[in-house]
Amino acid sequence: MRKTLLIALLIIIFATPASLFAGDSIKIGVVDIQRVRHESEAGKRAKSDLESLVKSKQSLIDEKAKAIEKAKGDLEKQASVLSAEARKAKEEELEKMIREYQRFGQDSEAEVNKKRMELVNAITKELVEILDKIGKEEGYTIILDRDTVVYIDKAIDITDKVITKYDESKAKPKKK
Repeated sequence: MRKTLLIALLIIIFATPASLFAGDSIKIGVVDIQRVRHESEAGKRAKSDLESLVKSKQSLIDEKAKAIEKAKGDLEKQASVLSAEARKAKEEELEKMIREYQRFGQDSEAEVNKKRMELVNAITKELVEILDKIGKEEGYTIILDRDTVVYIDKAIDITDKVITKYDESKAKPKKK
């Protein structure tokens, strides 16, 4: 991923007309997208929503695990007094519970991952719009993601500005 972004950056630099580099007309900004996702109000809300989903799924998983442990304990206690058929039926029921538990765990993990991606993609889409607006309004030639840059001068880091603008954009009532 980083190699692709670096190659894209080099293509942009070498494909940009030399006249842009001739004067002081170049304005470069760098933003830490990860930091914006974590520190913006929308990012904090998304994290909270995701944590709530994880917590609810985990409590259901814990309940199912307790039910399995109880069924195992009951089977061990009753094993000596159960007929072979009854014991086999209880073992099959326990195996079914374990399969359902594993399936539920996998489904829950997939649901959490899907929700995480939806939240990240929504925030990223909104950030691209904010960055585009900042770029146009403030005359930036290029705004780079901090993850694609090896070194930056803190003077061109616009992350705080982006967080402020993003939070402001989310606080405004939506127009219909």
